[in-house]
Amino acid sequence: MSLHTVGFLADLGRTSLGIVLSPYDVPSGGSVTPTNFRWERVRMGFVSAYVYQRGTEATLIDTGTPRNEENISRVVAAMGLGWHSIGHVIVTHHHNDHQGSLVGVLDLATDATPYAGKLDIPSITSTRPVVPVGDGDTVMGLRIVDTPGHTPGHISVLDPGRVLFAGDALIGEAGFPAGPDPDFTEDMEVAWRSVAKLAGLPYEVAVFGHGEPAAYGASDAVASLVKSREK
Repeated sequence: MSLHTVGFLADLGRTSLGIVLSPYDVPSGGSVTPTNFRWERVRMGFVSAYVYQRGTEATLIDTGTPRNEENISRVVAAMGLGWHSIGHVIVTHHHNDHQGSLVGVLDLATDATPYAGKLDIPSITSTRPVVPVGDGDTVMGLRIVDTPGHTPGHISVLDPGRVLFAGDALIGEAGFPAGPDPDFTEDMEVAWRSVAKLAGLPYEVAVFGHGEPAAYGASDAVASLVKSREK
């Protein structure tokens, strides 16, 4: 059982949904106000997407492999939301295990705007124009961080001081962050520079496209990862 699952059961006392929540979860009683937030993981076998909720609005970060709209729908519904609540879909990079269900998601989330890093947009299939985003941009209060290397236009998503959605800039290994997968990364040197960049940002939790979340002290763990590689 992961640390996130333990926190989920202890805080909410619900066991039937099988959803993983942030340790910075909603206040007791389960309501979400505009100043509070929560995120939930959508498991799709070897890859995960994430739904981030703030108030009555939500952002989907990645869409997984093709035909996963039903999996995402179940998590959205379990959060007490509908597809009308999904105003934003952020694709961390163009690989098909992260953009695969984008078209299906946009068919359901009719008001959602898709976003991605500029250099990856030509390789993303979408029924709506994809808005280019990068360093300095925000989406629903989430900070976009350019993290190229895995792909030229890879981006990560940060809720400062709380949680990093790393996409494939990092992977999770036994609840700890690990470096990018060399088998699927286009430029490892650039990718490690992106990891060093992430090490300097403030967050407690890091979640990944692949592997289990790092539940506590994640930014320090990423900094240690960078230091160990430099030795």
